[in-house]
This record gives sequence, structure tokens and C-alpha cells, in this order.
Amino acid sequence: MQNSNLNLTLSPIGIIQSPYGEKFAVPRQPNLVREGKGILRLLPPYNQPDAVRGLTEFSHLWLIFHFHQIPERHWHATVRPPRLGGNERVGVFASRATHRPNPLGLSKVELKDVEITQGEVNLILGSVDLVDGTPIFDIKPYIAYADSEPEARSGFAQQKPQATLIVEFSSKAQQAVRSSVKFAKFGIQFPEQFIADVIAQDPRPAYQQGKISPRTYGMCLAQHNILWRIDEQNPNKAIVVDVQD
Repeated sequence: MQNSNLNLTLSPIGIIQSPYGEKFAVPRQPNLVREGKGILRLLPPYNQPDAVRGLTEFSHLWLIFHFHQIPERHWHATVRPPRLGGNERVGVFASRATHRPNPLGLSKVELKDVEITQGEVNLILGSVDLVDGTPIFDIKPYIAYADSEPEARSGFAQQKPQATLIVEFSSKAQQAVRSSVKFAKFGIQFPEQFIADVIAQDPRPAYQQGKISPRTYGMCLAQHNILWRIDEQNPNKAIVVDVQD
């Protein structure tokens, strides 16, 4: 029996700043791209020093967030995870698919620092898997003895996914990266490596992976449009052809 009293309205406590300007660019899990760091900017009235008192004693956090770039549509009981090649269906609750009954996600991130300035409280994070502008609903500290299960079974995702593409840069793309000042805004020290690590994960739909295609792909990274394509001779090589402002 449905109980209307169980309806819940959520308000963000903060917003993520990350170099990922769109869903296509985001790694499927955190820690796959080391340079893809984030900042969680707390919103009023939650941007109070008292609200984060003691937080620096924890090295990692759980973030509950909103899949805000996913269009609203009817959810399906089964989905096709990319890790299974997009061909096999599993239950939506046996996956981390973005299309869910409620558009909520959970991400474990490293906490690097807490910066408190006049009127601002920012959490400096390590590698994230969150789109720029992602609303955060809650923060919970990661507690190792309770949250870590080294012997846990992880179904079809037992092993960390391996980078599948070799990534090379055209001279034009290299020059554009090295002359850009935008990457530093996101704390990216090695922008070529950052771009290569993102593309190496092969963010294309599963049915396109492992195939040669004449298509040029674009993704928004650190406020740049990164244009890349698959090599005409090698389906396992990607070439970054341009980096546009």
C-alpha cells in the first residue's frame, strides 16, 4: 500500500565543481582518472564551519547526489550495464545505472582538505565521477571498519575496468593543451595525461567499442571541447585531433 506521508522533498546542501562538463565525459567510477578532481561548495545555510567540524579527521566521504543531467522518463526493471558489453540485462537494483526509480547516486571520494573562507566552506576532493554542477544532498564520512569489505563479491564488476584505448595527440591538440590556462582552474597539473586517461576508458556506447568508425567525438573537459576519433587502422587507438576553447 502506498503511503503519501512517505513522500520526501530534498534540497541540495552543496554543488560539485569538476572538470566534467557533460555525462559523456565522466568516468564510470571515481579513481579511474586521478587528475579528475573536484570541489564540493556548500550552499547556505549549510556553509557553516560548525557543519564540517571534525570532518578532516576522515580521509574519504560518501556523497549522495542527484543525476541532474538524466532526462526524466519511466524507469525499467532491467538495464544493460556497459561492463557486460551492453548485451546482457540485469535488474536495475543489481546495477549502478543512472536511470532509476529515484535519480539518486552514491559516490565514495577522497577528502583532501576543507577550505573555510569568509562566507564559503569548500571540500577539496580527489578523483570524482561527477558532472560539473551536480547537486549533493548529503555527506557521510567513510568508516573503514564498517564500510570496507575486502572479500566482498561484486558480481559482474569484481575487477577494476582496464583502460582499453591507446591515446595519441595531434600536434595541433598538443599545442592547444599546452597553451591553455583553464586546466589549472580545476587543479589539473598534467592536462594531456588527464585527457588521455578519460578517453582511454572508452566512453563510447558498448556497441561501438572495439570498432573502427569515421566519427569524430566531442566531450567537454575543463571547459574545453575535446575532439577525438578512432584511428583508421587500429580500433584500439584514439587520436585527439583538437582541443577547443
